[in-house]
Amino acid sequence: MNASSPPSPPGTSDDATPVLRRGVRSYVKRGGRTTEAQARAFATWAPRFLLPYRPEPLDLAATFGRDAPTVLEIGFGMGEATAQIAQTLPGTNFLGCEVHEPGVGALLKRIGEQGLSNVRIVQHDAVEVLQHMIAPASLAGVHVFFPDPWHKKRHHKRRLIQPPLVALLASRLAAGGYVHCATDWQPYAEQMLEVLSAEPALRNTAAGYAARPDYRPLTKFEHRGLRLGHGVWDLVFKRT
Repeated sequence: MNASSPPSPPGTSDDATPVLRRGVRSYVKRGGRTTEAQARAFATWAPRFLLPYRPEPLDLAATFGRDAPTVLEIGFGMGEATAQIAQTLPGTNFLGCEVHEPGVGALLKRIGEQGLSNVRIVQHDAVEVLQHMIAPASLAGVHVFFPDPWHKKRHHKRRLIQPPLVALLASRLAAGGYVHCATDWQPYAEQMLEVLSAEPALRNTAAGYAARPDYRPLTKFEHRGLRLGHGVWDLVFKRT
């Protein structure tokens, strides 16, 4: 910024990137042990598919070896849905963010077993990846499936889907790009709907909650919940 430039408004930076003032993170640390199979997958496939975190814009075309729409997934867990979606949509690139090492190992194993070439992984906090590695207006979509609902009221501030993050997501989407969230916790679904609806750069593709898009597979946990009468809520908003 030069001496004659006006100061940026609160919550933005000079490149119009929203700044998250609080320590918002996309994950919570979990336990778990990396299995031998996952460790072998790290050794075999990480050099090709695991990207180092660097605080500089990522060249997506060079990263994937092609120019194709790119979807970011925040918190892919054990990677089952990620691998299925990548196999279903081979013309789309998928960049997954997950800090949980067994989950990263599990997805690397699936990539190798299924011969997937359109998936890359960054084992780092997705908020920092979005802020520093993803250029504005570069993504075709963002997936946030079943984030921690933080059930207790005093923990609601820890929920991932908050106005500052949604503004950051919107800034990274190209025109017509989408944010797809899914949760099995109705109070969180209601908050997601409120927060996403309040972001002026996004519009809801449905009158409220959306039907589950065909590309999102039902997880084993979701199948069990549906059999027990539990609900699942999908929200799909597009960049205006």
